[in-house]
Amino acid sequence: MIKNYNDFIQDLLTAGFSMCVGNSDGIYATVPWGWYDEPPYETPVRWACGNLDTDPWQWRMRVLDERQDIAYGKFFFKKSGFITKEWYPYFLAVRRRGTAFEEAYESGTISHSAKRIYDVICKNGILPSHTIKQAAGFGKEEKSAFERGLVELQMKMFITICGSQQKISKKGDGHGLPASLFCKTEDFFKPVDVPKELQLLLASEGDVFEKAAEISVEDAIDRITAQVLKLNPQAEEKKILKFILG
Repeated sequence: MIKNYNDFIQDLLTAGFSMCVGNSDGIYATVPWGWYDEPPYETPVRWACGNLDTDPWQWRMRVLDERQDIAYGKFFFKKSGFITKEWYPYFLAVRRRGTAFEEAYESGTISHSAKRIYDVICKNGILPSHTIKQAAGFGKEEKSAFERGLVELQMKMFITICGSQQKISKKGDGHGLPASLFCKTEDFFKPVDVPKELQLLLASEGDVFEKAAEISVEDAIDRITAQVLKLNPQAEEKKILKFILG
C-alpha cells in the first residue's frame, strides 16, 4: 500500500528490486500501476504530479540524490528499475560473470557503440548523456545506436545512472528537461559526500563486487528466482529467467 516516498523506500528495501513503472512484465513493481492506470487502492500517489512525496517519477532521482544503497537504471527488459545494494551483487554475478569490459568486448558480447560510450565515461568520469553523445562522436544519424549502447551498458551493468543535470545554455541558463548522469558501476556505490561515520558504515557492509565474486551464477539465479516468486507467486519461469539474465 504505497502512499508516499517513505512507503516506497521501505517496500523496495524489503523486496530488493522492482520495475519502475507498473508490472506489465509480470515480475514485481512497488508501484504496480502505470502512467494511465488507476491505482488499485486509495492513495495520493500519482505519476507525473510533480510532488516529491507522491510522484513515482520524482522518486527515481530522489533515491540517487538522497541514498547510497539503491541503484536505478535500465536493468530489466531494457526498461527502468531499481536494485538495492543488498541484491546488486547477485545481478552482477549473473550479468558480468566476473568479466572485465575489455574481455567482454574482445569476445564480441559488447557492441562497438557501447565501447565508444564506455571509453568516454572511463576517461571523464560522471557525465550527462548529451555530453557523452557528443564526446563519443555520435552524429544525428546515430541516435538509435547511441540509445542502444546506453541501454546495453546498463543491462550488462558496466555503467549506471547516478543522478541528473539540467542542460546549460551558452549564457549559463538552465533549460529543457534534466539529462541523466552516468558513471561506471564500480564508482556508483563508493561512499561520496557523506559524513565520515556513514562512510565507515557503508564500507563495513562490503563491496558489491567482492560479494559478487563469491556468488556463483547458479546460486545467484536460484536466489533471485526464489525472491521473485516470494514477491509474485504467479510470475512465469521464462519471464523470471529473462528478468535475471537481461
